[in-house]
Amino acid sequence: MELGIGSRIEHPNFGKGVIVDFGTDFYNIWFKSSNTVRNIGKSFEGLKVLSSMESSDVGGMINTADLAFMLHKILDERSDISEVVDMGNRWKGGTLLLKPFDEQLQGKEIPIDTFFHKIVMVRDRLRVMEQQINAHKGLSDAEKVDLQQYITRIYGSLTTFNILFKNSEDYFKGSGKE
Repeated sequence: MELGIGSRIEHPNFGKGVIVDFGTDFYNIWFKSSNTVRNIGKSFEGLKVLSSMESSDVGGMINTADLAFMLHKILDERSDISEVVDMGNRWKGGTLLLKPFDEQLQGKEIPIDTFFHKIVMVRDRLRVMEQQINAHKGLSDAEKVDLQQYITRIYGSLTTFNILFKNSEDYFKGSGKE
């Protein structure tokens, strides 16, 4: 069976992805983990099909706007596709303790793994917001830049949590010193 645009796959090295285009002997697959599109040969046996659409389901040529709409729809429906981000080993199994100043009030313990997962979700949602702003047809370039600057400042406010990440390429990065 030939896979069509919108099919979800899993690659042994690149993780989960969505077919966004294809040729006679290859698929163009967008991988969320690297936010890149890669050409993978149709004969490659390492692809695991998670959900498929036959190429006839697409119905002829599609344009970029159709493709963007389909990707947003697929990603919204399949929100389980998320980037794998590792937490620093020293924090695994740890607990975050929130202790009020007033000792008569009860504190709260939260597993660091749970807290870290929520931080990563915030980062992922900010990235999606950035993409939607940049692709928005109703915003001027100046408005997009203004909104992008707010998001960059949000990233800067979240740099405190970088200590939880195992890999520096996963860190929040603000605008830095100007």
